[in-house]
Amino acid sequence: MKRITKSCICALLIGAMLPFAVCGQTKSSPQGQMMVRLSEIEILPEFLTEYHAILKEEAAASVEKEPGVIAIFPMSIREQPTQIRIIEIYADSAAYQSHLKTPHFQHYKTTTLKMVKALKLVDMTALDKQTMSEIFKKLKQ
Repeated sequence: MKRITKSCICALLIGAMLPFAVCGQTKSSPQGQMMVRLSEIEILPEFLTEYHAILKEEAAASVEKEPGVIAIFPMSIREQPTQIRIIEIYADSAAYQSHLKTPHFQHYKTTTLKMVKALKLVDMTALDKQTMSEIFKKLKQ
C-alpha cells in the first residue's frame, strides 16, 4: 500500500483545483463568482525559515477569521524550497479585496517584503465551474 504524502496531496489539489478556478479580480468580472489565484513567490534563501513562519500564521488567520477566504494553501517546490506556491481561493473578488485590508495580511505583506526576490500573481479561469464544490466534499472523506 502506498503512503500518501503531503506532496501527493498538494499535487492532487493543484491538479484538481486549477482547472475549475474562476478569476474575479477584474472590474468586468461579475460579483459572486469564486476567485482563484496562484501566487508564485521566490524567497531569498537567508529568510526562508522566517518567511515560512509568517506565511503559516497568515494563512491560518485568513482561513479562520475571514468567511470569504475559502482556502490559502501554501507549498514549496520540493527541489527548490525557495520557490513558494500559494493556491488562494476566495468566495468572490469582494472577499479578496477585503482580505487585502486585514491586519494579518498587512502584517504578512510588510514583514516579508524584504524577503521576496520575485512575485507573480496568476488569476485562473474556470473550465468547469460546477465541479469545484465536489473537490471539497472529497477532502472531507
